[in-house]
Amino acid sequence: MKQKAHNKVVGFIWGIADDVLRDVFVRGKYRDIILPFTVIRRLDVLLETSKEKVLENDQFLIDNKIDDKSALNKFSGYPFYNTSRFTMGKNGPSDAKFKYVSLMSDPENIDSNLEEYLDGFGPNVQEIISKFKIRNQLQTMQEAGITYALIEKLVSNEINLGPNEVTNSKGEKLPGLTNLGMGYVFEELIRKFNEENNEEAGEHFTPREIIRLMTHVVFEPLKGKIKEHARYSIYDPACGSGGMLTEAEHFAEEITNNKSKFVLYGQEVNPETYAICTSDMLIKNENPENIAYGSTLGNDGFMGKEFDFMLSNPPYGKSWKIDFDAIQEGKKIVDPRFSVGTPRSSDGQLLFLSNMAYKMKNNTELGSRVASVHNGSALFTGDAGSGESNIRKWLIENDWVDCIIGLPKNMFYNTGISTYIFILSNRKQEQRKGKVQLIDATEIYKKKRKSLGNKSNELTKDHIRQITDIYLDFESTEQSRIFKNSDFGYQKIIIDRPLRLSCQFTQEKVDGLRFHNSLQDEMEYIYEQFGEDVYTDMKQHKETLLKYWETNEIKVSPVTKNKLFDTKYWKVQKEIMDAAQLLFTNFGEDVFNDFNIYKGELDKNIKKLKINVSTSEKKQIINAISWKNEEAEPIVKKKEKDGTIIYEPDSDLRDSENVPLLEDIDTYFKREVLPHVSDAWIDYSKTTIGYEISFTKYFYKYKPLRKLEEITKDLLAIENASDGLLKKILI
Repeated sequence: MKQKAHNKVVGFIWGIADDVLRDVFVRGKYRDIILPFTVIRRLDVLLETSKEKVLENDQFLIDNKIDDKSALNKFSGYPFYNTSRFTMGKNGPSDAKFKYVSLMSDPENIDSNLEEYLDGFGPNVQEIISKFKIRNQLQTMQEAGITYALIEKLVSNEINLGPNEVTNSKGEKLPGLTNLGMGYVFEELIRKFNEENNEEAGEHFTPREIIRLMTHVVFEPLKGKIKEHARYSIYDPACGSGGMLTEAEHFAEEITNNKSKFVLYGQEVNPETYAICTSDMLIKNENPENIAYGSTLGNDGFMGKEFDFMLSNPPYGKSWKIDFDAIQEGKKIVDPRFSVGTPRSSDGQLLFLSNMAYKMKNNTELGSRVASVHNGSALFTGDAGSGESNIRKWLIENDWVDCIIGLPKNMFYNTGISTYIFILSNRKQEQRKGKVQLIDATEIYKKKRKSLGNKSNELTKDHIRQITDIYLDFESTEQSRIFKNSDFGYQKIIIDRPLRLSCQFTQEKVDGLRFHNSLQDEMEYIYEQFGEDVYTDMKQHKETLLKYWETNEIKVSPVTKNKLFDTKYWKVQKEIMDAAQLLFTNFGEDVFNDFNIYKGELDKNIKKLKINVSTSEKKQIINAISWKNEEAEPIVKKKEKDGTIIYEPDSDLRDSENVPLLEDIDTYFKREVLPHVSDAWIDYSKTTIGYEISFTKYFYKYKPLRKLEEITKDLLAIENASDGLLKKILI
């Protein structure tokens, strides 16, 4: 269908909302009526020619007390049927043995007849009706008296929702609406309704030219390799209203001259778009059971099944917390699809990519090819060892990442950010093995005459051809870079430096040990108010303290309250202070810059003075009298038998470096780190492997800074302009 005719259909249906539904439904509810009734009318048109035959055979089943009516699909010509005595717009022949009439023929009873008509559909359409929640709207329609007007509009000869050409009241030929065209109509209506309601206009579908680019890159390399008369599967784990599946099937059939069969599979979590997708499958004689309902992440509708081709535009920047329990039990991943790692719960896009990679075929000649749209987060978010990095590591090290295409900004209806198409294959061509192609297509686009949401750019047929040819050529150019898999990997090494402490006793530090550092403020206040009572009886002050905390809105946990009202807790802290006082008397206020010697002296004095302190209590004293000092001696943790000294690391000075995967860590460390921090060392036990892909780095284009003369000229011009404006204001 040509764009002009397509727009007329969309415009007519869109107009029904204002003509019929205004003042009955709020604008946000228009879609709840228009979308399902457009679907039902499309099904109705397709069933018109076989209506009498279906009624005849339905009566046969009734007479023979056969409950299973699936055989009626054979007589309807589609995998659905309607056994009611009504159609929406066509009266049967007057001499028909099995009579049927249009809902329009009995305006007085149109509401009850409509319910009977809806009840006449088979189980698969009943599910569509249920997901659309059509019956929830019938009473409102009846009370407002708009049912007749709505159906009158839908069956008007000014609109053609059927597959065959018809003539309107003006004698004009209206072209038939193909299944593909019907998909366009559905998606355009969804987009318009979402824009009207300030919702995410592109949440449920992808611009057609993006899908076409994906199908070209997925299928063209296999042109001539796809076997004739063979069956292949196409899968979309976030299929929305089915546009990507339909477009992929259309292109696949085109390049195979309709000599191969492509079976469509998909899963969708939104009930409305699931209903549209399922109806689209019914209309195309596809098995509606191949479209699963529910979350792909938390409830895989095709567990254990693999697919030949997979295309998807999964949601990005969307939480998967609702699916968490189905995927993980605490930190343990229980779903094998995601065993290599899971991303942060705020963004599940890489889980969809993992799902598709997991479902690739390994036992066929062509294997599987995948195209999936993502934002930049999928390329670089997540440090080495994170779920995101581990997913990239899994994909790249298995040599499945074939190509990544950077798209222009403002290509999608609901976002203007940078987006990328991941192309995966587990049967790479020989020259592509062990390599990844990056294509910078960010400057290949045409500005739209009028923006649609955030979509202000588009790809023409020539652009799609250009990008596809860049992919097929597999050459290093300004827009194409070829990398080894290992180029994206790095080793994250942990760099430690020694802890250096100075120590000194002072009376202030000793007195501070009366209070535990974790409850410093609370204990100081209480001691200031109640003095030595903290060691004898705190219960007498309990009500006063509770009221103080409540009045001043101070939150104190039950555990903390128990400690503060416990005289034993206070006495233990006082004993620590007293022990420190004894040590202070012995050490004086001398400053020590070698903790290795000082600790030994401290232990000797504790033993000499017969001070009874636990390890944790001694640590409190040390923490109170010590501080970090770069000039102090490094603290020795232990000495190895071979004389190697292991120092205590300072966590505050800990740093990390990302070393290219194939570079020797020690060589890098000596060259890049030691010249700057000579006392540093590598903690080899914490080295992790990470993967990230930076388009900015690989396709960076230097832009020279403006000359000083140009900047000065502009500043003077601004100054002169503002000066003139100021004079006008003052005058």
